[in-house]
Amino acid sequence: MRNQALSDNMLNDLHMNTNDYNYGQTIFFLSFLAAELPSQLISKKLGPDNWIPIQMVSWSLVASLQAFLSGRSSFFACRALLGLIEGGFIPDNILYLSYFYTGWELPGRLSWFWVSYQSTQIISAFFAFGILRLRGHNGMEGWRWLFALEGMLTGIIGILSWFYLPPSPTQTATKSNWNIFRGKDGWFNEREEKIMVNRILRDDPSKGDMHNRQGLSFTMLWQCLTDYHMWPIYLLGLSWLIPSTPMSSYLTLQLRSLGFGTFETNLLTVSTLSTSSLAYTNNNQIPAYVLFILQLLFWTWLSERLNERFLVGILSQVWALPLLIALEFLAKNASPWSRWVLSTLLVGHPYVHAILVAITSRNAGTVRTRTVASALYNMCVQASSIISQNIYRDDDKPLYRRGNKVLIGICAWNFVVFIGAKLYYVWVNKKRERIWESMSKDDKETYLETTKDKGNKRLDFRFAH
Repeated sequence: MRNQALSDNMLNDLHMNTNDYNYGQTIFFLSFLAAELPSQLISKKLGPDNWIPIQMVSWSLVASLQAFLSGRSSFFACRALLGLIEGGFIPDNILYLSYFYTGWELPGRLSWFWVSYQSTQIISAFFAFGILRLRGHNGMEGWRWLFALEGMLTGIIGILSWFYLPPSPTQTATKSNWNIFRGKDGWFNEREEKIMVNRILRDDPSKGDMHNRQGLSFTMLWQCLTDYHMWPIYLLGLSWLIPSTPMSSYLTLQLRSLGFGTFETNLLTVSTLSTSSLAYTNNNQIPAYVLFILQLLFWTWLSERLNERFLVGILSQVWALPLLIALEFLAKNASPWSRWVLSTLLVGHPYVHAILVAITSRNAGTVRTRTVASALYNMCVQASSIISQNIYRDDDKPLYRRGNKVLIGICAWNFVVFIGAKLYYVWVNKKRERIWESMSKDDKETYLETTKDKGNKRLDFRFAH
């Protein structure tokens, strides 16, 4: 909701301009990126069931305190604190879900995780429309009420989640006397727990190597960082989202030029990240988010159905490239509706993040690598957000011809990375298969009993692609 606050003259009230806001967003992403890996290491030690609620309650306090912002410095401080606290939340959830689901089931669950996230963006537009009308009540601007109520709601959910989240599939009995959340006897009986554990371990035996309260040593951390088999996925995380991110900055101006009022604009827009001095907010519209959600669910389902990840993922670039070219060559006097449609289609692009996150988890091969890899991939995604925020520049407005050329170039590069990642994992799998098939049955048994190779370094491990 922080960006809906911008429509209530927050920047003017704080004597700030759009550049100040963009600096604050950069501070947020840098802090977020820096906190990703440390947060994952803390989560591995404390357990996601404890760390996730702590994160939520902590950032709810900071979010509420934004109601008392007094200017540029306090805004920057809050952005830094929120980035440090929220950093790691997504990979923490990914690691947590991997305890409960097999590698084949995880992409579908992750897609619904992002559907719920994007749905809140739609709902927040309606909440903001009502809450911002409190401007002047008790001498407070509407955006201050927005921050205060947002923080309170998040804090309540965080507290409830501490009672609700179980440590593992075999520890679902309630932590306290509050039996309304998980029940005194837990969610599953003994037979069901055995079935759950066996099916998860059969799918990925490495999940039995470390318990969910076991931290990582420095040696383990270094081994994870130097696991070059994961680097193609990190490289994808650094660039695949960039082509579709900056373009949504057009929407506010288009809606204003079409003469929509406040309520109509809130129906059509959901504020997200500011990327342009043309508009105080980078707005995505509700129709675009509906398209976004439908594509997210469909392409994630199709990737598992076809057992193809990178080739399905490349469709996000196939979708974006012609739209970017159209925007680049669209006449200056073209109808605002034309730009609105193109921007809507870009915002509603095939979101293959769930596919890439799931393949990161699956190809990690061990719990320790999965812990670090999830954080590193998300760090690359956050770095791409920082890059995206600086592609459209003030001296390139209003049509951003130079910025569009950069986006087209990055989109073309993404074709190379997606195909390259696919070919790399196919090559490694075939190489291992030749070695494995050349071994006798006794040699295979000896290798399995004596090898010191772990996770994705084992000869019998095959990468998903």
